[in-house]
Amino acid sequence: MTKNIILGVTGSIAAFKAAIIVSKLKSLDFDITVVMTQSSQNFIHPLTFRTLSQNKVVTDIFIDESVYDPHHVSIAHKADLIVIAPATANIIGKLASGIADDALTSTVMASNVPVIIAPAMEENMYKSPITQRNRSILQEVGHKFIGPEKGRLASGRTGVGRLADVELIIQAIIEEFQNKSSSD
Repeated sequence: MTKNIILGVTGSIAAFKAAIIVSKLKSLDFDITVVMTQSSQNFIHPLTFRTLSQNKVVTDIFIDESVYDPHHVSIAHKADLIVIAPATANIIGKLASGIADDALTSTVMASNVPVIIAPAMEENMYKSPITQRNRSILQEVGHKFIGPEKGRLASGRTGVGRLADVELIIQAIIEEFQNKSSSD
């Protein structure tokens, strides 16, 4: 049976790596639905994800008036896993605060499946006590984090905040499904 993954993409320069994640997951026969925040669309176009996933890309919480289908609810119900990569400090803060004001946060709130979050941001943003508190809150409710790693950041500086290696993210997804199937 094909597993359904929602891949949330947020406004980070690392958004281009989400295209690699979609491509690799698709080659492993996962069904991928990409949900993009408004700011992510400044870094990568939805058409890229539509082509790679072979699915409609969700970019807005508001529904198409021709067909009633509140996307954040319908895709949340068919999902087996939600992955947010890259995840900005903004999205981590919204989720930790229970804010559901866009398609991605609404989808996460409407789901009851495991969530994997792969942060990507500048080191000071990541190490901020507020971001660390928000991370802890999300971990307390069962969300899993992968990364970030130390490396070259968008500012040109080196520090902790770089998106985890794509292969590590893919491995975490596979392990999540293996753990789930062994516990069923």
